[in-house]
Amino acid sequence: MSLLNDKERLDDLQFKNLKIIQNKDRYCFSADAVLLSHFMYVGTKEVLLDIGTGSGIIAILAAAKYNPKKIYGVEIQKEQADMAVRSVELNGLSNKITIINKSIQDLSEDQNFNCVDCICCNPPYKEVDSGEVSENSSIALSCHEIKLNLKELMKSVDKLLKFKGRIYMVHRADRIAEIIFEMKKNNIEPKEMRLVAPKVNKPFHLILIKGIKGGKPGVKWHNPLFIADVNGNETEEIKIIYNRNGRV
Repeated sequence: MSLLNDKERLDDLQFKNLKIIQNKDRYCFSADAVLLSHFMYVGTKEVLLDIGTGSGIIAILAAAKYNPKKIYGVEIQKEQADMAVRSVELNGLSNKITIINKSIQDLSEDQNFNCVDCICCNPPYKEVDSGEVSENSSIALSCHEIKLNLKELMKSVDKLLKFKGRIYMVHRADRIAEIIFEMKKNNIEPKEMRLVAPKVNKPFHLILIKGIKGGKPGVKWHNPLFIADVNGNETEEIKIIYNRNGRV
């Protein structure tokens, strides 16, 4: 298996010498994935399932940050899954991370995956009839709910998580009512939330959510996260999250 295929590049994650393969003609990871990897937590004895792993960014960061027992990254797009496999191998994480090229709906019917400890997910944000759908099929599948919508996602999460298992998700802030509705309908209780804004004094555009299967009602709100200050410079917290200050 070659390291890089046509139109692919190797990006430095600036964290523990990790690298990742990306293709400029396919969906590339954004700040959302990095923020989610920072917001979530998985224990060293736990099994993590990364839904819609894409090029494997969250799975790779989670392996380096938390060292869980095992990570499964599920990705419906064959080309994306292939890139993730090569990125996992490049970082020497093949014994820790397994990439599965399958839809999450199909995986949820597999009895080997019906009791994971923790799930993380950076799903498609946009409904099919919301905004212009990219002519690039890979980008369209990553951004719009063509193959996976919130209802299907939460139904699958309910099947896959063990009782008291956790899900961590990043999504659009303006869909919070729908997100909470679908979570509670599928036995997932929202427990922690954090709003994210691109800049101080700008509207919140993202929300980070932690849910627990079979959890008790009650939500903890974290302080809002601002990516940039009023002058457009990265906030100190973002510098820490991105390791701008040289911390490992």
